[in-house]
Amino acid sequence: MGIRCLIVDDEPLALDVLEAYIERLDDLELVARLDNAVEAFNFLQKEEVDLLFLDIQMPKLTGIDLLKNISDPPQVIFTTAYRDYALQGYELNVVDYLLKPISFDRFLKAVNKVIQNQGKSDDTEPEPSGPKQEPLNYQDAYIYLKSDKKMVKVPLAEILYIESLKDYIRVFTAEKNVTAYQRISYMEEKLPSDKFARIHRSFIINLDQIDAYNTSIVEVAGKEIPIGRNYRQEVLKILNDQNLLNE
Repeated sequence: MGIRCLIVDDEPLALDVLEAYIERLDDLELVARLDNAVEAFNFLQKEEVDLLFLDIQMPKLTGIDLLKNISDPPQVIFTTAYRDYALQGYELNVVDYLLKPISFDRFLKAVNKVIQNQGKSDDTEPEPSGPKQEPLNYQDAYIYLKSDKKMVKVPLAEILYIESLKDYIRVFTAEKNVTAYQRISYMEEKLPSDKFARIHRSFIINLDQIDAYNTSIVEVAGKEIPIGRNYRQEVLKILNDQNLLNE
């Protein structure tokens, strides 16, 4: 019997890629693919899994929170678009930390670590096998957005603000604007909360890109963006706290 694998990721494309990679290897057996961590938690209470491919930023429950709440976790490989969680991955003793988009070569190296761990005797304490790279800051992080039948890479630090257009969003950077079929609530969950804030039902801003603000608007790259009434108290607290940190 092969290594029983579970994929947990809220991005359909990521699920498809990992499933295709698993199918290439005789040593791996896919038992399920799930799109949220809550369902994964329930699944792991009933089913035996040897290897968990786990996204980090997911709605309702993050991959890290899931891992912390599993009493006897399987071997775990993090799969994420963000480098910022590498240190936490090491502390949780995950096997590896794969950055999206994941190449098959890099996937294979991670799986080889799992196979090596499977071969260790039960009475030998495994050495920590977390990620080897140093944690990188948000300046190096990025996200892929589907636009015009392509996956467009957008560095997070270059985002000025995001505008909701019903079922679409428009991401503004200094160099380009990307329109993607995505809801703004999804972006709110995905983006790091210490760098981005939703200030209106139709707008998310990059806190590092603010030129000026008052109690009713935030100015980013020459555009005045309204602060929604229901968001005002929390937004002003964030902005005032950030101002104190910079003094």
